[in-house]
Amino acid sequence: MIEGALAGFTVAVTAERRRSEMAALLERRGARVISASAITIIPLIDDEALHAATAACIGLEPHLVVATTGFGFRGWLEAAEGWGLGETLRESLRSAKIIARGPKPCGAIRAAGLIEDWAAKTEASEEVLERLLSEGVAGKRIVVQEHGEPQTEFVRALRTAGAAVVEVPVYRWAMPADTAPVRRLAEQVAGGQIDAVTFTSAPAVKAFLQVAEEAGADVATAFNGGTLAACVGPVTAAPMIERGIEVVMPDRYRLGALIKTVTDELPRRAVRLQVAGTTLEVRGHAVLIDSVPHALAPAAMAILSALARKPGAVVSKDQLAASLPRGNDGHAVDVAVARLRAALGSGKHIETVIKRGYRLRVDEAA
Repeated sequence: MIEGALAGFTVAVTAERRRSEMAALLERRGARVISASAITIIPLIDDEALHAATAACIGLEPHLVVATTGFGFRGWLEAAEGWGLGETLRESLRSAKIIARGPKPCGAIRAAGLIEDWAAKTEASEEVLERLLSEGVAGKRIVVQEHGEPQTEFVRALRTAGAAVVEVPVYRWAMPADTAPVRRLAEQVAGGQIDAVTFTSAPAVKAFLQVAEEAGADVATAFNGGTLAACVGPVTAAPMIERGIEVVMPDRYRLGALIKTVTDELPRRAVRLQVAGTTLEVRGHAVLIDSVPHALAPAAMAILSALARKPGAVVSKDQLAASLPRGNDGHAVDVAVARLRAALGSGKHIETVIKRGYRLRVDEAA
């Protein structure tokens, strides 16, 4: 059952493209979704550089064309259509050997009535480059469709090996005009308020980490301490891994597979306890009692989480007060516990230990 599988968890979406689709998939599974696009896409459909690169491609009569993204390849052909060069460009591409950096550009290539000659399984530019260099590119005319930023090292290696290269800049990644939502998300991650963050591109990861650093938000510790960093594939995950941050990713590098990975992984990380004859599962902002979700206010959730970290042990009021979002005294703890009991629908789960504190009534093992 996927319905409600993520109830009680807060998941952040950092993508710009397909953001609404991702949010809908997560919400369908019961997650609370926060959207904060880490980057924005700047199309270059009317840009002189793209027009000039398209004309150069047609005039070059390339031997090889490297398509790096489906979005970019489609945008390139659409721009060419707008200039009246669509069929001419397709003819030029049809006479070339087309290399795809993974299955997404394959879809765009076939939709244009073309056929790819080979696709990289890893979706990595390194795999494409290795294949091209192993086959030899000396004297070859190669067109490289860029994907958000110049492929400097990739192109340099081809030129060093003797190829003539034309770069096609279809779009650019850039920081959003307003970085406040991303900064706020980074602070929430560092504060332990987010259960998972999804990433679908390496530029988005880099931008998020940059904004977090500028905001003084220690997201690396959060990701390595409980918050799930979920990346669509190894290329996206690389900037995280370089910084020693733990990530999870699906076996198939697809958006749907990424959502499934989050759906599978988050419930595994929940704390499950047998308390007062019920199964209690502590999630990000809610608790499941015998699989029924109970939403909790932040203070009540903080109290329950603190008690669940020491199941069956007495936790002092001072310790519980320190766990509250804004801190406070013993009276604030008593109020939060009372509200927690009311939210749980029973006082049987939490025991008051006079002059000492509170504890969960954990069932003894049979």
